[in-house]
Amino acid sequence: MVQVIKKVFLIVLVCWCCSSSTSDTAPVTGDEPTPILPVNEQNTISALEYIDESVLADQEIDGVPIGGFSGIDYQNGKWYIICDTSTPPIRYYEADITYTKDGFTSVGITTMVEIKDEAGAPLAQGAVDPEAIRFDTRTGTIVYTSEGSITNGVDPALIEIAPEGNQIKRFTLPDNFKANTVDTSSGPRHNGVLEGLSLGFENKGYWISFELPLIEDGPEPTTTDTQSPVRVTYINKTSGIAERQFAYELDPVAREATLGTTFEVNGLVEILEYDTNKFLALERSFSSGYIDGGNTVKIYKVDATNATDTLSTETLATTSYTAVTKTLLFTFDSIRSQLTNNTVDNLEGFSFGPKLKDGSRTIVVISDNNFNSFFPQLNQFIVLKVVP
Repeated sequence: MVQVIKKVFLIVLVCWCCSSSTSDTAPVTGDEPTPILPVNEQNTISALEYIDESVLADQEIDGVPIGGFSGIDYQNGKWYIICDTSTPPIRYYEADITYTKDGFTSVGITTMVEIKDEAGAPLAQGAVDPEAIRFDTRTGTIVYTSEGSITNGVDPALIEIAPEGNQIKRFTLPDNFKANTVDTSSGPRHNGVLEGLSLGFENKGYWISFELPLIEDGPEPTTTDTQSPVRVTYINKTSGIAERQFAYELDPVAREATLGTTFEVNGLVEILEYDTNKFLALERSFSSGYIDGGNTVKIYKVDATNATDTLSTETLATTSYTAVTKTLLFTFDSIRSQLTNNTVDNLEGFSFGPKLKDGSRTIVVISDNNFNSFFPQLNQFIVLKVVP
């Protein structure tokens, strides 16, 4: 009988320990979101539903304009936004973003952190061109991508920094990612390089993605269907080198430029791995001459399970390979009439956010206003509900 009692006690103790160790959120009250759970708590996504939009007015911190929101991440109850600028101060922001199932309750920038080199010195003009950001909860550090400046011979980069901004290291990227200023037959396209970044689902590395195809891989998309694959590459955080890669086929440009203009482009601007080999992809088409901003933006569900490893493939244009499968999940045209000025702006960053009271996960999408360099644009925030 004593042995039976001991066994029962041990079973109860183990169950109690397991229960207490897996609960990392406090009881929920009202409609306020709870802290985000690990990504593997929910690894199915069947649909996305629009909740709300918020537009942040143009403003400054210490005389420095706020804007250029190119990448966003949410970890441990904090929001991080990278600023897409090659002009000092190179920076990221910490933000206050809160919402309920009914909409945003607060959107603001609280802190500006200058990104520096390994010696703690400010970065020079043109040294980097930040595009995407993720906070790594295991290392307590931040990683960000820079697309460099191909025409000026500045290589793209994946860089790790301390939360205070000082550079810790640069990761080793494949040779064919380097800027090619010798000829125009190969290499990355200017302003079409490392736009996307995701933590690996198992948190052992990072996925980085090109916006446009390498020159040797295929043409830029046009309004007619082309073979325009971009490379998505896995970097092992321990070794610091690339271990795997697959191809993602871009859609055609959604509509022709108008009003006498000619600029058209479509690219992959952000990725999120939400399960092993399963991603969300933010694909953005832009055509000039439209009063609604000219952007056609979609979120795809992507499966790379059966995709060919293209890491050692020199050119995709003349090689047989299997690309990822894409399933359209959400198009922002479906909510255009509910957005400010009917504008889907320059959306190019997204992140999972905190959970709602009903247990649903959320996604926040942000736009890069280009500091209104070309025409008036919005610091646009859009929150979506994840339907499992």
